[in-house]
Amino acid sequence: MSAPVFLAAAAELAGARPHATVTVRGDEARHAVSVRRIRAGEVVELVDGAGTRVRGTVAHAAPDALSVAVDDVTHEPAPDVALVLVQALAKGGRDEQAVETATEAGVDAVVPWQSERCISVWAGAKAARGRERWAAVARAAAKQSRRAWVPPVRDLVVGRALVAATQATVAAGGAVLVLHEEATTPLAAATLPAGPPSAPPAGPATPSSPAGPPTPPVAPPATPEVLVVVGPEGGLTDGEVEALVGAGGQAVRLGPHVVRTSTAGPLAVASLAQRLGRWG
Repeated sequence: MSAPVFLAAAAELAGARPHATVTVRGDEARHAVSVRRIRAGEVVELVDGAGTRVRGTVAHAAPDALSVAVDDVTHEPAPDVALVLVQALAKGGRDEQAVETATEAGVDAVVPWQSERCISVWAGAKAARGRERWAAVARAAAKQSRRAWVPPVRDLVVGRALVAATQATVAAGGAVLVLHEEATTPLAAATLPAGPPSAPPAGPATPSSPAGPPTPPVAPPATPEVLVVVGPEGGLTDGEVEALVGAGGQAVRLGPHVVRTSTAGPLAVASLAQRLGRWG
């Protein structure tokens, strides 16, 4: 059985190296010791949510501190193409279920979307609470699935603001896939970005003129994103689909069956992860 995973702060893992000891404090230590009943001598993994994974043996377990003797440290690279779930708000916790399962399937970021037919509405302070609730779901799912990366939950997008986001994503070399039951193009045939464009090798800064400032090295290319847009229980309106496709999105059909809003995104993420070679 794989070792349990606990989320540590980046500062707590900053000095991690073989034969060193790192200590996790606060809520995560209490969860490990008081809830999961982790004890000295057990093998655990600590991750920072940004690709760093520390594997080691528990040296000391107390409700306020979990100390781990480090055996190995790895740094998992970010993907060449990021998968982003744009999930419409849904009632009955179905949107949170989508976030949970999509995280387990390997999604890289989540965007809450207030679409036209959403029954659930985030307004004012409720938006901040909803986002934090989704973030907590993503953190728990990432730990459960033993991930070193925790997908961030981005700011709420309201209505047609998603059209502008679609234009920006496509202009940056990404793709926006709009899941729609009446689409004729299957998800498997959607056009996906190949990865970041090649950048010229970075060299030393060179002067732009004898008296001018130095020219900075070329910045690395941004990671292209694939946005997977999922509507609420009532589906997307024709106007939403037309606007998103007009902005460069691709209307795609997930499969022969109509699935719930809680299921569509995770199924699409899993299929795309396979296409992108993540699952071997």
